[in-house]
Amino acid sequence: MPFSFRFRLLPFIAMLVVVAIGISLGQWQVRRAHEKESIERRISERESAPALQLGDRALQQADVDALEFSQVAIKGEFQPGWTIYLDNRPHEGKAGFYVMTPLKIAGSGRHIMVARGWVERNLADRSRLPDIATPAGVVELTGVVRQHAGRLLQLGQAAAIRPGAIVQNLDVADMARASGLEFAPFIVEQTSGTGDGLVRAWPKPSQGVDKHWGYAFQWFALAGTAFIFFVVTGFKRGSQ
Repeated sequence: MPFSFRFRLLPFIAMLVVVAIGISLGQWQVRRAHEKESIERRISERESAPALQLGDRALQQADVDALEFSQVAIKGEFQPGWTIYLDNRPHEGKAGFYVMTPLKIAGSGRHIMVARGWVERNLADRSRLPDIATPAGVVELTGVVRQHAGRLLQLGQAAAIRPGAIVQNLDVADMARASGLEFAPFIVEQTSGTGDGLVRAWPKPSQGVDKHWGYAFQWFALAGTAFIFFVVTGFKRGSQ
């Protein structure tokens, strides 16, 4: 039986709409993937560049967006009385905290919140804080600038910020209000050792590039499927 194609207007319009949506959203995902690849390249460049000296004058002129992911060197004194513990930060399958301690910049009244590292949590007594050695006096350390220490979904009422508090998330502005200290508007993830026994295997920031490429493929596949379906069903109808 010879095949013939039967054109029908409504299925044709529906196909065009689906194809247009699929191609448009697929192209948007491709653009987002390229943008995030550019961000990842910028992160890599900043992390591999020489460390910037971050003193009081540099802090006054600091641009967080321009500094983020840069290696920095800072000198100052830890303020262990205001150490805060970020909860639900696992490492290699173990429950633990990120230890956050303010560092008073040498020759300045400003502070930087330093994410010093990871420590395992006592599962038998979850309220028990770990014993951590904090170096006294002026220390020099290096680290990477981050806007925040990563935000987790907050369930229930957030714990009050106070010395030794165990909290889910920590905002530098909230820390400044609670402590009365003046803070730079970012944190530093410490990468150098200070003999405190903390783990400094900071997770690499993911921009989700692979996710965007996956979504782009799905949208383009939807557009292609709609076109093929229209053609195949048209031939089927024409052969009846």
